[in-house]
Amino acid sequence: MLDEHICLTFAGLNADARILVDKARIECQSHRLTVEDPVTVDYITRHIAGIQQKYTQSGGMRPFGISTLLIGFNQNETQPRLFQTEPSGMFTAWKATAIGRSSKTVREFLEKNYKDDMSEEETTKLAIKSLLEVVQAGAKNIEIVVMTGHGHLKTLELPQIEEIVKQIEIEQEAEAERRRTRLAATASAEASMTGSSN
Repeated sequence: MLDEHICLTFAGLNADARILVDKARIECQSHRLTVEDPVTVDYITRHIAGIQQKYTQSGGMRPFGISTLLIGFNQNETQPRLFQTEPSGMFTAWKATAIGRSSKTVREFLEKNYKDDMSEEETTKLAIKSLLEVVQAGAKNIEIVVMTGHGHLKTLELPQIEEIVKQIEIEQEAEAERRRTRLAATASAEASMTGSSN
């Protein structure tokens, strides 16, 4: 957590992340002391991206080897804000995205299946479903933290994640069975049409 209402996750070098997180936390505290309001998600994203960009152009410094995702709620807002920063200093707003190894597969899955009006339960299930596309060994390798509002975080325990994984597997099996039934019906209809035309 950078502040009570903003979380950061990253893909890349742990040491670089620690430095960037420390700088971001100091900026959050400094902003709160100076302005007497918490930082906005947009503001701290621009700050982090600015630091990353500065390290790409200064001599004697190497670029940060991390991409970050920042999520949070601005004061008096109910819609979460999600941003991604790149080592180059570029940042982008998203409704749903992924970073790290296999992020392209996860992002494509999210693009196909994400809807704006999803409930917390549906969103959590979609996140787990998208991770199952690329994660080996199922629930054991998945960690989920849900942010539901300004300062409200909850970490899902392994049994909760395993239960959702079971639901997803049951749904996928039912969908596969429906597909098999449709294919069998189509094949039988084609066979009867071929037989009647002879």
